[in-house]
Amino acid sequence: MDKPIRPGRIAALALILIALMAIFFVAIYKLQIVEGAKYYEESLNSISTVQRVKAARGNILDRYGRVLISNTSCNSLMLNRTDLLAQEDPNAAILRMVQLVEDAGDEYNDDLPITMAPPFEYTEMTSYQKMLLDAYLADAKLPEDAEAIELMSVFRQRFKINNNYSAQQMRIIAGIRYELDVRTVINTADYVFVDNASMDLISALMENNLRGFDVTTSFQRQYNTTLAPHILGYVKPMTKEQFEVYKKLGYPMDADVGQEGAELAFEQYLHGTDGEAVITKNAAGTITGRTYKTEPKPGNNVSLTIDLDLQEAAERALYNGIMKIRADAEDKPNIASAGALVAVDVKTGEPLAMASYPTYDLTTLFEGDNYNNLENGALVNRVTQGLYEPGSTFKPCTAIAALTSGVVSTDEYVTCDGPFTKYADKGYSPTCWVYPNAHGADNITEAIRDSCNIFFYTMGDRMKIETLDKYAAEFGLGERTGVELPENVGRMASPEWKKKLEGASWYAGDSLQAAIGQSISQFSPLQLAEYCATVANGGTRHSASILKSVRSYDYTEQVAEAQHEVLSVVESDAHNWQAVQQGMYLVANHPNGSAYKTFGDYYPRVAAKTGTAQIGDNKINNAIFICYAPYDDPQVAIAVVVERGTAGANIAPIARELLDAYFTVKTVDFSVQSELSILP
Repeated sequence: MDKPIRPGRIAALALILIALMAIFFVAIYKLQIVEGAKYYEESLNSISTVQRVKAARGNILDRYGRVLISNTSCNSLMLNRTDLLAQEDPNAAILRMVQLVEDAGDEYNDDLPITMAPPFEYTEMTSYQKMLLDAYLADAKLPEDAEAIELMSVFRQRFKINNNYSAQQMRIIAGIRYELDVRTVINTADYVFVDNASMDLISALMENNLRGFDVTTSFQRQYNTTLAPHILGYVKPMTKEQFEVYKKLGYPMDADVGQEGAELAFEQYLHGTDGEAVITKNAAGTITGRTYKTEPKPGNNVSLTIDLDLQEAAERALYNGIMKIRADAEDKPNIASAGALVAVDVKTGEPLAMASYPTYDLTTLFEGDNYNNLENGALVNRVTQGLYEPGSTFKPCTAIAALTSGVVSTDEYVTCDGPFTKYADKGYSPTCWVYPNAHGADNITEAIRDSCNIFFYTMGDRMKIETLDKYAAEFGLGERTGVELPENVGRMASPEWKKKLEGASWYAGDSLQAAIGQSISQFSPLQLAEYCATVANGGTRHSASILKSVRSYDYTEQVAEAQHEVLSVVESDAHNWQAVQQGMYLVANHPNGSAYKTFGDYYPRVAAKTGTAQIGDNKINNAIFICYAPYDDPQVAIAVVVERGTAGANIAPIARELLDAYFTVKTVDFSVQSELSILP
């Protein structure tokens, strides 16, 4: 019978084990005895530092997933204070680095708020610069009001800047040494010497064997469209006031945060969480290891309600319309000086496009002197921040208020003879806009079609101003819209507002003017668009939120989704709504309607109201226009305002051009795209 284990096999296994043990002991002997001193020396000279790893900011997309703002990775140069100052002549090394930066066509960061050439004086400071300077002056035991030349003298001594250097070279050295020094005084982030460093610069620094800098990966905002700057906004370093808020959320002092638009409104979603990495270097400054203590977490991706195609059409239509008005009236200075155009979804209140003119290009805003050379008022988002008297576009509100409060019925006729004579004995007799002509007898539908002042003066006289104010508020006029962008709320004319603004009492004539959209009422174009949508859908006013949804950075998780919030409901009988809607239909589709010239042949049918707001003696009137379409199944509501646009009918073509685009865009089928698809 064979033995289960043969002696030869045991011997072979024993030899293998002996060989492995021999190799192991030789390796241990080499590491600990032969090369032990070398590795011990390297461990003593090895330096580990903790470095912040910037997290990518979330993307901003339109309602169909087209990326509007994203990130691009870039190389940043960080100066290492310890490595730089350990050199024999750090000041010479700084000047050499700066020279290489300039030769490569890059720019370095210098936040020392002192002029680059004598006589040295303080420059205008940001809040961040002021905070750093105050901390440094205190550390140097200098008074808060110390002169710039005084501080430069301190720099020369503290940094041992040789007198052989020119004044400009001294300022360059002082600026960078200050950036490094101030970070030992106040707890802030590492000094980023160059943002988005070119490969030419990095190669030149390495070829010159310069030490004291690290190359790190960072992110910069990338604007994938020149459209919608007032909606999108931009990011910049925090102000001192912002830091007081954001530091409680764990933001580092040098963090970039949203300053305008969606970047500001949705900061909480877009901002990621920075990570930390342990960087190990040898005595020569070469990085020998990098391990993460905490992985950076990118920000979430925010989808807006804006349709990029419709936004492009809106900006083009507004620009074309303003240029045409100017071209048709070359002899009138300051005509069509600015304007706004907004389209909203009637069923949800969602803004689909918001154009403001004059405008600017986000992709080049901070290049060169572009920011300082912007056209006057270009940064103002007139859709949400512009306030205008509504003129006759307010008359549908007056009509619903009068019908619902019972001061008029749909069957009653009011005769327009030209002037409103009830208060003639008191010296007040306002006229209809067609005077010395007259409209004759109109019911409420015809009065909207004809925009008859006498009819609506009569309604304003019959109603208490408090009643009109109540309905205006329910329509959202002079009320917050729910948009996340900065907005001016405006006001509805009232005795309280007149007392506050003019210190005067309210008279019957004020009620008459308020009823036709004059007086002291002022509303934003967005409010007018949402008001028009409320008329179109029979009284339901939705929020104008521009947030569609929020998804995680990899698009796999839904973080937030828009809720179509109802802000108010204007209660009125169906036949009242029908009478008002029919009046707006006739404005665009009856030969007597003021928008018939623009929409008489248009399909689908449009309901509209024009308005002309008087802004003072010898001044060109503002033009206001609102409309919705299709009339029989409202989908989109539009408001247009052109400052000094002369008359509402004059700007109706702007709305028509946008409607053309809207109904073209609606034929595009996006249903084939999956929920998480990103469109180019």
